[in-house]
Amino acid sequence: MKLSARIAAPAAALVLAGLTATACAPQTSDTGAKGDEKTGTLRVWLFQEVGNKPKEKVVDTAVAAFEKAHEGAKAEIEYIPVETRAQRVKAAFNDPKSAPDLIEYGNTDTAGYVKDGGLADITAEFGDWADAKDTDPAARQSVTVGEKVYGAPLFVGVRALYYRTDVFADLGIEAPKSQAELISTAKKVHKAKPGMYGLAVGGAYTYGAMPFIWANGGELADRDGSSYKAAINSPKAREGIEAYTSLFGDGNCPPAKCAAMGGNATVTAFASGKAAMAIGGDFSHAAVEAGSVKGKYAVVPLPGVAEGSVAPAFAGGNNIGVLKSSKHRTLAVALMKELTGKETQARMFDAMGFLPTYSDVRAAAAKREPFVEPFVRTLAAGAKFVPASPAWGQIDSSLILPTMFQEIVSGRKDVAKASDDAAKKMDAAFADAG
Repeated sequence: MKLSARIAAPAAALVLAGLTATACAPQTSDTGAKGDEKTGTLRVWLFQEVGNKPKEKVVDTAVAAFEKAHEGAKAEIEYIPVETRAQRVKAAFNDPKSAPDLIEYGNTDTAGYVKDGGLADITAEFGDWADAKDTDPAARQSVTVGEKVYGAPLFVGVRALYYRTDVFADLGIEAPKSQAELISTAKKVHKAKPGMYGLAVGGAYTYGAMPFIWANGGELADRDGSSYKAAINSPKAREGIEAYTSLFGDGNCPPAKCAAMGGNATVTAFASGKAAMAIGGDFSHAAVEAGSVKGKYAVVPLPGVAEGSVAPAFAGGNNIGVLKSSKHRTLAVALMKELTGKETQARMFDAMGFLPTYSDVRAAAAKREPFVEPFVRTLAAGAKFVPASPAWGQIDSSLILPTMFQEIVSGRKDVAKASDDAAKKMDAAFADAG
């Protein structure tokens, strides 16, 4: 999940890109609405960004088009703080009479919100929508639970490798083309420049570590009937864990400084000149441009195991869904399409830097803004998503994977023991979720 295209405000930026909400509503009984009113006022909750005015202008344009096409219908937009979203959504699910008709939500929250009975199944409407045929597969997966669709993707965010062109030129090295070369390059830079991390990594940077697991053929979990079973302790997943945790140590990023770092901290280290490389998102671009490395860096896809390959990245982002309790279902679906359609996503990219979820709109955006190109290539190579289970919110908020990484880099446990323990905790969460 990503709630802001700007990483300049740490509190809002890393809740994203893909991190889940830390609390979900309890399962409700009957939240289904009676009737489908074709006039009236629709209430919409959208996330308030660090710099919200450009987003408001794009949304206002979409709302004006919706109201013009639907006589007697109005839309009332409320921008809610990121920090209180979990409580607001919980209250909405529990009290349908005061709930909005549509909400913006982080894409890792989909399964949990479906289990809670809050989101409407819009599979038929999505399937008949012309724009939807060009939706990125990973983005479509983020609104899908059990083959049914529960919203429309609003934007997608992925990470790639930022590197210092001046440092690499000074040392006579090129951007790494494989995972092994990435690791050796990081250590080579740190050896030559001891005051600089070769590659800034974080023990709490789950979404920066996932590509290493996936690139080695591992998975977080495997489908097991109607639920999931942890696969974080499989041989291939352990190879990825070994690769990622090998970057912690005196040869690159000392555990005392790096074990507790999250995504924001690693990007900040790069932007401030303290790291020669960092794994950052398209949404990190503004923060890096505002740092001391402006004009002295480039971005390439994070390399995979095979030379020239691209490591699968986590497909973060946000969606917009219709609440099951809405008394304006038809209108709500129409407004959802207006807010997430191709024209609006193109405008939102220009205004906020949010990466479109449509392949054709994204390609056009890359032509207008060259910095997007490595992220588009990353998506084209095949991004991945977290297990579509309501358990993921618990797994993420209870820090199961960061704890595993930190146990390894601190030397408290080896990879086998730490991954086995993490798998047991994940399986308990999957079992609790049903």
